[in-house]
Amino acid sequence: MSHTRSIALLIVALAALSARAHASEIVELIPATRPPWTLGRLFAPIAAPFRGGPDFWYGDRSLEIETEPASASLDLFYLRDGVQLRFERATAPVVLRLPRRIDAGPRDAIEIRAILEGHREQQLRVDVRSPTAKAAIALAPLPNRLEDLLHAHLSGRESLRFITTQKPRFRIRRTPDGFSVALSSTFASARALERMRSVASASVESLRADQLGEDLVLWVRLDPSAAPGVELRSLEGYDAVREQHRFSVELVPAEGNAVVLERCRAALDRIPVESVSGCALEFDRALRAQLDPEALASALAPASGFLDPYLRAALERLGELSAGRFVELTDTTRFQLSTPIGLEAASARAAEVVGYLSLWRALVTEMEPPQRDPRNALRGVVAPDLPSERFDAAVEFAERSEQRCYERAGS
Repeated sequence: MSHTRSIALLIVALAALSARAHASEIVELIPATRPPWTLGRLFAPIAAPFRGGPDFWYGDRSLEIETEPASASLDLFYLRDGVQLRFERATAPVVLRLPRRIDAGPRDAIEIRAILEGHREQQLRVDVRSPTAKAAIALAPLPNRLEDLLHAHLSGRESLRFITTQKPRFRIRRTPDGFSVALSSTFASARALERMRSVASASVESLRADQLGEDLVLWVRLDPSAAPGVELRSLEGYDAVREQHRFSVELVPAEGNAVVLERCRAALDRIPVESVSGCALEFDRALRAQLDPEALASALAPASGFLDPYLRAALERLGELSAGRFVELTDTTRFQLSTPIGLEAASARAAEVVGYLSLWRALVTEMEPPQRDPRNALRGVVAPDLPSERFDAAVEFAERSEQRCYERAGS
């Protein structure tokens, strides 16, 4: 039984070795011309014993290349006296077939350039006449990573907030259909790439990313009617609590901030008390219960971004709709918004203010164009880091809770 098992294990091991051997791509990198004849060819047989025998000079020459991580793209150059004679492209691991050493010149070399998304480009040079039979290239990750992308928009005023692990170096450029943001030595996380696919608003039609060498380039396509007048502004910051670097690209429409803010105040004036009382508070409670408290607090806290004056204006309107201009927090703490101190205190704890989420639902419904889903605008304000499908599910749950409240009240 033991003998049979040993044979079986040997077969498995040989199969694994065979699979590994066949996994390597084989690329011929032999130039069409030989180097000029030199005295070195005459004396090569004399030196052969000191090189391990005649095979060193006259045997087949190959070079195996591996990368860590595997599957890097390889640019392969055959150089003679610095002049390129051959070029091939392959994917690691690869085995290069080279000319016999006796047929190579003293300055013949293979230059290898390894490229893998999210990693620094690495180069390696191997002399064709050298004894090297295998080369391993370790690829270092790029120093910065785009962790997430948060998009907020309200009636033509927008913000794209980029969250990175290190302080970003970026360039913003206008393009014929929008603008681009290039992040040096940066790659995007799967979360950030997924988030880009859901970015859409009245002004932003789409957002996509390309990894161009070590730079991550984000292409933002704007609505043709909005693009000519949009002004771009950038804002940098650091979240010490989460240890995240952040910078935002703010999109200011041609009509300017003042017009949009005035439109917001007019929309707030149209919101009735019923939107922030009664069964509407059941929506507020149910939605808040499904959101992460820390993330909600971060989203609604003043952050020197374009939403700050709108958050404050919405809170002031909630005070106007509340008895005695008192607002209540989830822990029953009360603040009177008619005083500057009370307003500041409530702003610092806006995520806990009862009725605030209901008010924002009513506001985005008033301000967003009918063809756009106001729910997406609401997510950008209260839960920008939550995937749209999860936020939609949370809103639908809260709306069902609200509807059950109306049904109970009607019965």
